[in-house]
Amino acid sequence: MPLHLHQTEDPHAFNDAVAALPLSSPLQGWAYGEARRVLGQQPLRYLIRNDQGSTVGAVQLLRKPLVPGVSVLYAPRGPALESLDQLPDLAGPLRRLARRTDAYLKVEPPSPVPVGRPDDLITVDYEADQATIPGAIGPFQRSQTEQPEHTILADLTASEDEMFAGLHKMARRNVRTAERMGVEAGRDDDFEAFWEIFHATNERATLGSFPRVYYETLRAAGNEFGGEAYTVLSRHEGKALAGGFFLGLGDTTAYLYGGSIRDERPPSTGDKRKDAKAPDAFYWNAMLDAKEHGYQTFDFWGIPRVLDESKHSFGVFKMKLKFSTQRVWFPAYDLRLSPLAPPLVKALRLRRDLLNKRSRGTVDDIL
Repeated sequence: MPLHLHQTEDPHAFNDAVAALPLSSPLQGWAYGEARRVLGQQPLRYLIRNDQGSTVGAVQLLRKPLVPGVSVLYAPRGPALESLDQLPDLAGPLRRLARRTDAYLKVEPPSPVPVGRPDDLITVDYEADQATIPGAIGPFQRSQTEQPEHTILADLTASEDEMFAGLHKMARRNVRTAERMGVEAGRDDDFEAFWEIFHATNERATLGSFPRVYYETLRAAGNEFGGEAYTVLSRHEGKALAGGFFLGLGDTTAYLYGGSIRDERPPSTGDKRKDAKAPDAFYWNAMLDAKEHGYQTFDFWGIPRVLDESKHSFGVFKMKLKFSTQRVWFPAYDLRLSPLAPPLVKALRLRRDLLNKRSRGTVDDIL
């Protein structure tokens, strides 16, 4: 079916289209592009229409300069579509909008692929799971993602009691412990408290992060044009101990950034401060908050492709798995725009490996 791209500068119309589509993501929302502008990337937004003029999709592309005269196009968790069957028909229109300097275009269709062994919750057999994912969708060829490829989703359409019963028994116990100890968790506008937790987590786990202005821009822009950006904090005796930054649009909210810190304060009684289970309270109350605000899907945003108990990511994986076992993949695909594409992809992978090795002592990605 012929499809046509119509560039738009209307953030409300664009977000409305993204939010209404069945295959969609908050990263395709206007706010995410505005935040990426801070990093030197140029957002381009298009409505996708058929021959009858009906809007059947939307795509936000980021033009990312690499070196002078060379750039790439990237649709973060996109494009937003009615059906994945539409993707091959977009190749032609996407090629026509590309510049001569654009080497390739990467898409990450928001169409989750379930893990190959849903009954095996702990093992992550990357190679076996990848074998179940198509190597190509039309002219789009399987490639490496920029966003976390492997994640956990939670269905928020069940009742609160059903959701709680679906948690791992340890999560249920820890949530009750946190409640007994007076932990309070929910939406909280204290960005400084979130930033303290996020920064400390990144330093402890040797993770990367963007300049603070990126997160501040995403926070401000996320609450315009029909989407929302918000933080959830988990506090014990007033001190924020765990928290996260969320971006929501349509029926999905995504936990993009966050972490937790130890409570180093002297105990109020006794000779040792008890563990208040603040991270468990954070996850559970973030899910309840999302449900209350009308979201149907909660994206935990990233678990490791290969498990290693010595890494920070293993603990993150085990924590998230206590709250949902719906593991999925979001594969990426590249559309070659230039003969430079294959050597450029290889060079970018080598550069990423080098940066990972220098910063964390391993070539493996964080997640």
